[in-house]
Amino acid sequence: MISNSPLRGTVVRHVIDSKILRGNPLGDPHERELYTYLPPAYETSGELYPVVYCLSGFTSRSKGYLNDTPLRPNIAERMDILIAAGRVRPMIVVLPDCFTYYGGSQYINSTATGNYEDYLTREIVPFVDENLRTIAAPKGRASIGISSGGYGSLIMGLRHADIFGLVGSHAGDAYFEYCYLNDMARAMRTIKGDPKGFIRKFWSEERKDSKDFPALNIVAMSACYSPNGPDFDLPFDLETGELRVDVWDRWLEHDPVRLVEKHVENLKSLKLLYIDAGTRDEYSLDIGARILSKKLRDNSIPHIHEEFDDGHHGIVYRFDRSLELISQKIDA
Repeated sequence: MISNSPLRGTVVRHVIDSKILRGNPLGDPHERELYTYLPPAYETSGELYPVVYCLSGFTSRSKGYLNDTPLRPNIAERMDILIAAGRVRPMIVVLPDCFTYYGGSQYINSTATGNYEDYLTREIVPFVDENLRTIAAPKGRASIGISSGGYGSLIMGLRHADIFGLVGSHAGDAYFEYCYLNDMARAMRTIKGDPKGFIRKFWSEERKDSKDFPALNIVAMSACYSPNGPDFDLPFDLETGELRVDVWDRWLEHDPVRLVEKHVENLKSLKLLYIDAGTRDEYSLDIGARILSKKLRDNSIPHIHEEFDDGHHGIVYRFDRSLELISQKIDA
């Protein structure tokens, strides 16, 4: 327990022994921490509460949203402030751990990383509903996230609208041509023909070089988007760097912009679909969000698209906006 003050919510640590992640190809832990924020008066009210699943970005775990810093409130403090101000109704917040040896899972199933989409939808959600007083229906369940977490939230809305009825994507990966292609040449130079060797070296050194992260990102996305059994196919030739169009096409099959038309009815059923980005996003995700918004409009899918005057990093404050919108529409 992090707090038991009656004026504050309570953060509880659970441990899930995942059958789905047991024996995953990377040998990552199948026992995972799961942190939940319970709103003030949870213990005494007897009420059922809406639930917001908060997904983290690449190279992070969602419990990182609980980090203590004097510069900004963490997610528990943020919820306390928003609830006390009447801006957000009391809600449970769930912080899953879907981290992998490659730095992330994109919250999708892959033969090269493990079935993290199933882990989230088939194990974490039932665990939360069985152990906490939740509104156990799509109308009472939301998913939000930043960057890769925003992408994961979009995937929940695209493919699992029968589970998550509200979705908020903050700077989520979309329109892969802009958000990934710029990293290809830098990744190729850093990997130096040996992606597995690069990964071993990355984890063997405590100090990480900034030039390593484009390579780590491309390796991880390859494991998610273009798995080849327990291995993966890179989207470029390791010797020349030339783009491998056949592999790149497999990546594009996972692009939310391309997925919209396959899941129109799911998206139309959502009570909330919110997407945003900063106009100075370093990965051009503001452009991706604009393209995604147009695709949604073309298919008559209700949504809210907003832009902020900032970049890709330090944007947790935007949760205030999505949490307010969720509070207005969830179980309404």
